Amino acid sequence: MVTSAPVHPVDEVPPARQLAAFGLQHVLAMYAGAVAVPLIVGGAMKLSPADLAYLITADLLVCGIATLIQCVGFWRFGVRLPIMQGCTFAAVSPMVLIGTTGGGLPAIYGSVIVAGLAIVLLAPVFGRLLRFFPPLVTGTVILVIGISLLPVAGNWAAGGAGSAEFGEPKNLALAAFVLAVVLGVQRFAPVFLSRIAVLIGIVVGLAVAVAFGFTDFGGVGDADWVGVSTPFHFGAPAFEASAIISMLVVALVCMTETTGDFIAVGEMTGRKVDRRSLSDGLRADGLSTVLGGVFNTFPYTAYAQNVGLVGMTRVRSRWVVAVAGGILVVLGLLPKLGAVVAAVPAPVLGGAGLVMFGTVAASGLRTLARVDFEDNHNLTVVAVSVAMGVLPVGVPTIYEKFPDSFQTVMNSGISAGCVTAIVLNLLFNHLPGKAGSPVAEPTGLAAGGVEDGVEKPREEVV
Repeated sequence: MVTSAPVHPVDEVPPARQLAAFGLQHVLAMYAGAVAVPLIVGGAMKLSPADLAYLITADLLVCGIATLIQCVGFWRFGVRLPIMQGCTFAAVSPMVLIGTTGGGLPAIYGSVIVAGLAIVLLAPVFGRLLRFFPPLVTGTVILVIGISLLPVAGNWAAGGAGSAEFGEPKNLALAAFVLAVVLGVQRFAPVFLSRIAVLIGIVVGLAVAVAFGFTDFGGVGDADWVGVSTPFHFGAPAFEASAIISMLVVALVCMTETTGDFIAVGEMTGRKVDRRSLSDGLRADGLSTVLGGVFNTFPYTAYAQNVGLVGMTRVRSRWVVAVAGGILVVLGLLPKLGAVVAAVPAPVLGGAGLVMFGTVAASGLRTLARVDFEDNHNLTVVAVSVAMGVLPVGVPTIYEKFPDSFQTVMNSGISAGCVTAIVLNLLFNHLPGKAGSPVAEPTGLAAGGVEDGVEKPREEVV
């Protein structure tokens, strides 16, 4: 009797009702971030409400397509892990600068298309760098990702950045209530319900928010039923050298951040990312970014907030996230449904975000628990990398006197922490050390040792 090989949890297909619930949970977790980029860029360019609405629906449509490419994959495109895709915040400042200094949306889209093509071409090169991401680096990066996201949840809990009622006790009380619901469901509910604890928390929080006047659905009536994004709606793309250079810097930052997200999800799902799958995932990012430039939206990358949801719910199926991508496509084609989701108030998302983003940071600590910190410089690598990653989060204006290209890299806590961790790991664990230093101590088969910051048993050290 021939038995079929067991299906990896990443490839399992849950029952339909679970797919829908899990997928909607992912959409709600990333929706606010997904629509924020077009709102910020369009608002800075003083676009009309109709054009802003068009940008949002186009963004949701391509978010869904990009997610499907990444999760389902075809040929050498897609990492085939539960990865949600969305517009990158790393591109916001350069795009605002390009759009408001005479280039307009055509110059933005021209630079986005070139950046996407560059990512596709550079993906194999980045894949070869995977050996420089041992658990010492990946654990640090995952920890920095979680810490960097926590202020986002804090802003949501307080009412949303720029809100007239920011910091009002009622906002924080609603966020705390949602957090309590999420924790209560996780602790006391049956297994299936505990896995959609975030969705239950958001739904219950939304019901309370409507009852107490936090939000209404007035915008739903004004939204169109159908909206289709057509290529180059705002005109043919313009290819300006300065805009392209700044967007290429953004592309490198996105590739660095996405690599950290892929590795984090690989750790959480038990399907480690290898060189080929990393290249395939980055190539999908590049393709999605090209589609963004064609269909009137922006560069795309893996969304870290959904990484936390994977770790928290322990639902590892990529088909769940594929369903979430399908929901985003529908929202992009039916603006009225998108308006319903947009009615979820920020404090509700904040309460759920606190536990999700904290889970990302905790996952980084779990990875670092495998690292040897005795008689070496690994503690220094983690300490300085976390410090550099948290610095722009705690002091957002610290680099405002520096050139734009420097700010693009260092204003992102994730990319700053990631670059620092890679460089310090190379410095302390790869380059020859001075005589008598921990790095210079020989390791061998008889003694066991440390390889790339990870303690290895005697028989494994070569």
